[in-house]
Amino acid sequence: VQLQASGGGLVQAGGSLRLSCVASGTIFSLSSMGWFRQVPMKQRELVAEVYSSGSTVYGESVKGRFTISRDNAKNTVYLQMNSLKPEDTGVYYCRLRRFLDYWGQGTQVTVSS
Repeated sequence: VQLQASGGGLVQAGGSLRLSCVASGTIFSLSSMGWFRQVPMKQRELVAEVYSSGSTVYGESVKGRFTISRDNAKNTVYLQMNSLKPEDTGVYYCRLRRFLDYWGQGTQVTVSS
């Protein structure tokens, strides 16, 4: 299984970014897909997850601002991030879960105040 994340960058507070993660090597439509965020000295935390059923779950700090979606035809999961805050800064990782967990390489998101 391979995951390729993209879309990170530098943005001012209040701005938007969209992250993408393309998966290969497994049956994407039967997998749950998640985005996690990691900052130095802290554990990796869940940002959002979308299950194979299409149902979603969000971390408390991003509810109402971020939207996770998936396109099974493209084997891709997206994270639309709006109203970004400096505390959203971190390395964002996508994770595919199907029997095991697989992680992408991470993409840096930096939100300036």
